[in-house]
Formats: sequence, structure tokens, C-alpha cells
Amino acid sequence: MPATKSIYTCQNCGFQSPKWMGKCTSCGEWNTFVEEIIEKKKSAAKVAARHLGNQPITLENIQAAKTQRIVAGIKEFDRVLGGGIVPGSLILLGGDPGIGKSTLALQLALKLNKQKILYTSGEESLQQIKLRAERLNNSNNNCLFLSETSLENLLAHSEQIQPDVLIIDSIQTISTENIESSPGSVSQVRECTSAILKFAKKSGVAVVLIGHINKEGSIAGPKVLEHIVDTVLQFEGDTNYMYRILRSNKNRFGSTNELGIFEMRSDGLREITNPSEQLISKVSDDVSGTAIAATIEGIRPILIEIQALVSSAAYGTPQRSSTGFDLRRLNMLLAVLEKRAGFKLIQKDVFLNIAGGLKINDPATDLAVICSILSSNIDIPIDHKICFAGEVGLTGEIRAVNRIEQRIAEAAKLGFKKIIIPSLNKGFDTSGFGIDIVKTSRVEEVFRSIFG
Repeated sequence: MPATKSIYTCQNCGFQSPKWMGKCTSCGEWNTFVEEIIEKKKSAAKVAARHLGNQPITLENIQAAKTQRIVAGIKEFDRVLGGGIVPGSLILLGGDPGIGKSTLALQLALKLNKQKILYTSGEESLQQIKLRAERLNNSNNNCLFLSETSLENLLAHSEQIQPDVLIIDSIQTISTENIESSPGSVSQVRECTSAILKFAKKSGVAVVLIGHINKEGSIAGPKVLEHIVDTVLQFEGDTNYMYRILRSNKNRFGSTNELGIFEMRSDGLREITNPSEQLISKVSDDVSGTAIAATIEGIRPILIEIQALVSSAAYGTPQRSSTGFDLRRLNMLLAVLEKRAGFKLIQKDVFLNIAGGLKINDPATDLAVICSILSSNIDIPIDHKICFAGEVGLTGEIRAVNRIEQRIAEAAKLGFKKIIIPSLNKGFDTSGFGIDIVKTSRVEEVFRSIFG
């Protein structure tokens, strides 16, 4: 009998230790070590030199083959991947429970009606998949469904069917007989993913893996899992809102700056081709405390509505609350208004919200944030045909932002009459946009141009 021993593996970074530790010395996380029982295998005989396998060659002798991407038919999904699915690639799709990962994967399988698809589920029965497909109101005769949790059986079916795309929901439910630990453990996830990667590269089958995420929001399992796959997609959003965002955290075959926006409906996910029109309210009456920001998500310009509410503090300590915007940056902007612009907000509650449930990290939204806060404070509405794009510095200056031409073009396309941008953005023709462009360098100038 081969000897067995225990080893402890960090679930966050994959670091291994012969004994349990409270804090991982590699990534610094606490309570992430899980015990694994492994077998000591007898050392194999040395392989002769003639069995070395592939031989090293020069760059000129490598044949560069052009691969034809598989167009999924879901434009937002294809956009994030860089034009479609690359044959032989391994794609990892992660997201919160109930966010719509399985729905997106099933819609993908039913849309690919020109390719042979194998959809494998270890979490749902075939009857549950049938009910979900009926709700989506779509069908595909080239898609085969399998309910399986054994890696060996899954690979055997895949070799027999030879599909163009293999979808696995989810990798945490798949287990191999070579590892004694339970499904979902670090060793099982690592070994199953490595075996699936080997199969994908050897056969040219594109594989889409659905992965769980932990409470911190990252892909469950060791970080080595994200290094194994070719593409890591993050499906995020608030379950209380209907919008979902698909981001690319890693992509060996495309850019990581793209993102796709979906709307969750009763009949599945619907693509949002023009998110700016969806995220801006159609209220005609001017209301104080709202401002429109021209932001960039990836390389796509989006106009979003920022809502602010400033009121007298009912308790001793004023509240600072933010939804979809960094709270620390909000506190910084409030300090700039207090110090540089002379507005006394220290005894007032400030609440900030990004309409639509989006989370924005673009610093160009700073100008719209401070304008919405000031509008709510003095209870004077901002003209709903004005939008803003600019980063606010600690000295009160308006700093330049990137892709300013795309922001202006998006605002002009949606019918805005005026856009306020930093004066430091230069080098482009302002006459061809059909919108009044106002350049400012200080926050005081912005307030004077809006409120007089």
C-alpha cells in the first residue's frame, strides 16, 4: 500500500505547508488552510533521452495557424471575449450565487446552433435544465445535455461526442477518482481543471467552466486556478437590480478593457446595446441633487445618473453613505468642497447613489459627484441637458481625463446641449460634435457656470 500523508493548502493562493497555520505566509490571509490527504507514489524509472517528447525549435520554424473564432451570437459576450470563442481555449465564468451564471451559460449553449455543444451540469438535473430552457423560450437541436459529476465519465463522453464547445456547470461539483478528497476541495478543483485543460488543448474543444466565488468576491479555489485558464470572466451585479455586468479579468486572446451589460428578465438575460439610455431617468422635471456623468467602462462610453441627498444631521455624527461609488473618495471630495470651495458640509448627512446599481471606479465622475452634492445642498436643480466629465484634485483643480472625445460624442448622440470638461484636455477639434463644450480648470468656475 502506498504511504499517505497530510498537507495543508491555502485556498486563496495555493501555498502548501506540512502543518496548519493560522495566517498564510504567502498571501497574508487568515484561516485559509485546508487539510488534504495525498499518497506518496513510488518514483518511476528514469526516462531515456529518446522519450523526451517535443523538441525545442526556433521562432522562424513555428507555424502560426490562424484560428477562426466561434461567434456565440450574444454580442455582449463576444465583445468581452474579443470577437468570439477561440477553439481550444479554457474560459472561467465566476459570479455571486443567483446572479445568472447558469442562465448565461444555457443561453450561450442554445444560441450556438451551428456548432455541436455539450452542456454538462453537476448542480441541476436534466429536468431542471429543461424547465430553465422553456423559460428562455429557445431551443437548439445541436446541443446535448448531460448530468454528470465524474471527471472520467465527462471526458469519455466528450471524446466520443467531440463537441465544438463544452460547458461545465460547475467545476466545484466535478471530482476525479485519483484524488480522495471531497468535490470542491482545493486538490479536486486543481486536478480537474488541469485535466480539462489538457483535453481542451489536445482536442481543440473550447471549454466554458462556471466557478463559484468566495465571500470576498474572488474565484473559489486556489489562485492557481485562474493561472491555468485562458480567460477569466466575472459576472457581477446586485440581485436587487436588474442589470448585470460581464467583465474580463484575464484574457489571453483579447483585451481586458471590454465589458458587457445585460438586463435580467423573466425570459432570461437581454443585451443592453445602448446602456446610456437605460441608466438615465426619463424624468422631464428638473430635480435637485442629480447630475449626469460621462464615464468610460472599459473602452465603452456610458452616461450615468448620479444622485445625491444632503440634509441636516439628525444625530451628533453626520452620516456618509455611498452606493456604487467609493466611500473614501466621497469623503475626499467633501473635504475638497469644505477646504477649497468654502461649502460647510461638516454638520450635514451626505448620501450618494449611482442609478441602476452600477459600481463605478472612473475618476472622471468626480465633477458630477460634487455638482450633485452642491445641487442638493442649495436645493437648485441642474439642467438635465448638461453632463460632466472631470477628475477633481485635492487642490480643487479639474484634472484631465482619458478618452474625452468618446465621452463628448456619446453625450452629443443622446441629445445633451452642454458638457463641462477639464481645460487641460487639448488637442482635438471641438467644432464637429454638435454640442456646447465648456472647459474649466477649478471647481469654483464650474459652480459659477452652473448656478451663476
